[in-house]
Amino acid sequence: MLIESHFHAPWWARNPHLQTILPKWLRRAPARFVAERFELADGDFVDLAWSGDIHQNTQPLMVLFHGLEGSIHSHYAKGLFAHLQRQGDEAVLMHFRGCSGEPNRHLQAYHSGAIEDAQALIAELGQRFPGKPLIAIGYSLGGNMLVNLLARACPRELQAAVVISAPLRLDSCADRVNKGFSRVYQSYLLRTMRDNLQNKIRRQAEAGKRWQLQQVQQIATLRDFDEQVTAPLHGFANADHYYQRCSGLGLLARIPIPTLVIHAADDPFMTEAVIPQPEQLSPMVRYELSRRGGHVGFLHGTPWRPRFWLEERISLWVKEQTQGASR
Repeated sequence: MLIESHFHAPWWARNPHLQTILPKWLRRAPARFVAERFELADGDFVDLAWSGDIHQNTQPLMVLFHGLEGSIHSHYAKGLFAHLQRQGDEAVLMHFRGCSGEPNRHLQAYHSGAIEDAQALIAELGQRFPGKPLIAIGYSLGGNMLVNLLARACPRELQAAVVISAPLRLDSCADRVNKGFSRVYQSYLLRTMRDNLQNKIRRQAEAGKRWQLQQVQQIATLRDFDEQVTAPLHGFANADHYYQRCSGLGLLARIPIPTLVIHAADDPFMTEAVIPQPEQLSPMVRYELSRRGGHVGFLHGTPWRPRFWLEERISLWVKEQTQGASR
């Protein structure tokens, strides 16, 4: 179902850019986590961040997937970790390849539709913690990836999911961030993406055969990066082919488990093209749309005592799903 969200932006944070930017600066404390390297079947690895000791019981385990160039240090990830730790809840975040601070071994990295690493992790978690409910939570690019996973190959170990500020129409989102103030976000992301690729060119001979350092430095938009790097590196004909194959909007109708989707209509990374029609949603999907909230923002409270609505909403949803299943 598609319903209006209960979130309402306060008077001091009604601007979408304030909603998007302020949370980064309001969360200054570092995240507390335990690191683990998870080896993959193809010889590469992903780094995990655990909230602490995980117990062999029926307490739910939240499995987090971050956004483009994100990590455990992204404001939303460390904020949710801190929130869950205060409540005594358990969580693990999977860094996408190359996002933990150490380059991955293979030339291929990650993209919006790459579900294989998440599949491997969830299968491993099911073996380590049999009987423990797993709740997947995906932010931004990680949310779009999660929609692909749920619709194309939903792991039997997952009980429910949450998708937040996901770019469900990759083509329109790539165009949107190249306009107006949103180009600031594009520039910020591209700087890290170019740096990571240039590091690979210096370290891996295969990367040096594909791209020149100067060529990478001249990539000016996310669409250009996807055209020159993401698409050819991961088997797509071009950026449009990648966008068409991996956008999650057309997959929402195929999601088989309870899934909460949270989106703000004023998200500066997106246009209204990412908002589905009610008939495009699976009966298992609850799509909550707010007028304001920015991109992974949803700040409320007061300027001197801000609150983070996303954490509150996620906790309530998880409680509803796990308690309902245990009755």
